[in-house]
Amino acid sequence: MLHDEVVARIRDQLIEGRIAPGARIPERELCQTLDISRTPLREALKVLAAEGHVVLLPNRGARAAKLTLADVRDLFEVSAALESAGGELACQRITDAELAFIAARHAEMEAHYTARDMRAYYACNRAIHEAIMRASGNAVLIGIYESVSARIRRARYVAPMTEPHWRSALQEHAAMLNALERRDGPMLAMILKTHLRHKGSEVERAGFATL
Repeated sequence: MLHDEVVARIRDQLIEGRIAPGARIPERELCQTLDISRTPLREALKVLAAEGHVVLLPNRGARAAKLTLADVRDLFEVSAALESAGGELACQRITDAELAFIAARHAEMEAHYTARDMRAYYACNRAIHEAIMRASGNAVLIGIYESVSARIRRARYVAPMTEPHWRSALQEHAAMLNALERRDGPMLAMILKTHLRHKGSEVERAGFATL
């Protein structure tokens, strides 16, 4: 298995909570599951430690990192700045195909909202945010965003939402799509900042103190 694939597989387990925050990394189990030796596993853990997903313990293995509420607040502030910058660039550079993809995901997301299928709703939600960033065409910005987004993905997409917030979030997404269609960069930047601020506040109210 390639190094990047090993890193991605373990990262997904951490983000999705299959390895709980604060839990010891099950190195032997991961080696068996991924069919790798300890050396590539530990190289992958070094990468994940640099990303903030893992804490390396000298001579004691590694643990899944926890995020404090202050960490989450800081990360949402940075994510809001990155997404607003990405949104403004996307309005200048987005292709018709990229816009059609986002519009299709938005329509699916509305259907999932109606069906109250939160898991599927979040999948479309994430796809939309990532597509807007890709449409920015700025590789440096995208790389930084992916790193920050991965660290708060559990909080951003798993924190429970109240019905009023869910309805408001969907309305904000409709406004995002409208701004993209009109290629209104400043407006999209403002909407994204507001959207991320609301999501951050919702996470804080949910009490995710040790993600």
